[in-house]
Amino acid sequence: MASYCLDKRRRQRHHACMQTTEPTFAIDVADVSKTYQGSKKSPPKHALKNISLQVPRGSIFGLLGPNGAGKSTLINILGGLVRITSGSARVYGYDVVTQKRQARSAIGLVPQELNLDAFFTPLQVLELMAGFYGVPKAKRRSMELLQAVGLHDKANAYARTLSGGMRRRLMVAKALVHAPPVLVLDEPTAGVDVELRRMLWAYVRHLNAQGTTVLLTTHYLEEAQELCQQIAIINHGQVVANDTTANLLRRVDSKEIVLKVEPEIRSLPETLVMHGFRVDDARTLRLSYQPSVMKLGHVFLAVQAAGFTITDVSTRESDLEDIFLQLTRKAA
Repeated sequence: MASYCLDKRRRQRHHACMQTTEPTFAIDVADVSKTYQGSKKSPPKHALKNISLQVPRGSIFGLLGPNGAGKSTLINILGGLVRITSGSARVYGYDVVTQKRQARSAIGLVPQELNLDAFFTPLQVLELMAGFYGVPKAKRRSMELLQAVGLHDKANAYARTLSGGMRRRLMVAKALVHAPPVLVLDEPTAGVDVELRRMLWAYVRHLNAQGTTVLLTTHYLEEAQELCQQIAIINHGQVVANDTTANLLRRVDSKEIVLKVEPEIRSLPETLVMHGFRVDDARTLRLSYQPSVMKLGHVFLAVQAAGFTITDVSTRESDLEDIFLQLTRKAA
C-alpha cells in the first residue's frame, strides 16, 4: 500500500495536464432528472427527480437509500453508462455529457455485479482494463494493485477459481488501473465476510488518505456511520437528507436508558408509569426519552423517589439506522 504514494503523484500530474486547478467538489450534480420512457402498458418511470449533490474533494461520502431509490441510476450517470434526461453532472470538474472522455478517466467504478471474464486471470484483467484506458505498458502497475488488494499470489489463476471475496477485491483493483481521483463503490461488501470487509475498508481509508475521493453506497449502515464524513439519503428519486454524519445523528432526539434497581419490582409505581418507564424484569427498568425534554437527573430522582436504588445504568444512543428509517418513512 505504501507504493500508492507514487500513484498519487502520477494521478496529480495526469489530471494537472487536463485542467489547471483542482475542483472544490469531486462530484457536482445539479438538478439531475432521469426518466425512463414507458410503453403502452406502463407509464414512464421517474428514477431521479431534480437531484442536486456536491461531494467535497478528498472526502468519503455516503449515498444511502432503500432499494429502488435511485442510487444505482445516479452512479451509472456519473460513470457515463446512463444518459441524463435533464440537469448536469460533473466528475472532477468534467461534464459527463460534453466532456465524457475526461469525466470517465477521472472516475473508477466498482459496481454491485461481479462482471469478470471467468477465463481471464487477475493479471490479464488489469492489463486489459489498463489498455482500455490508454495507460502505456511502462506505466501500468497491475502487480502493484494486486499486491495492494491481497491478490498477488493469485495473479495467474483463472478468475473462475477465485472466491466471491477475492473477485470483489479484484473489482476494486480493476477500477484503479488508471489512477482515478474519484472512486465509486456500489455495495462493495455485499455478501463478503467480516474479515474481508475490514480489510477492504482499511484499503479504502488508505486510498482516501492519499487523496482519493470515495463515494460509497452500502446497506450496512454502521459502515457508513463509521467511514463517511458526510451522507446523503435519497428515496423515490429525491434527496431527503444531506449533511455531515455528526449533524444527521443529532437530528433524532431520542435515547434509551436501562436501569438495574433494588429491591425487586413487584408493581410499577404510577409516578414511573407517567414518566414512560417499562419493566423488563424484576430488577430492570427501561425508558425511551427525549434529551431535549427530559434530563437524566430528573429520571434518577423519580426512580429514587419511588423507593428504588439504582445499581447499574446503561444507555443507547440513536444511530444512523434510526435516522435512515425515520427519513425514508417520512418520504414514503
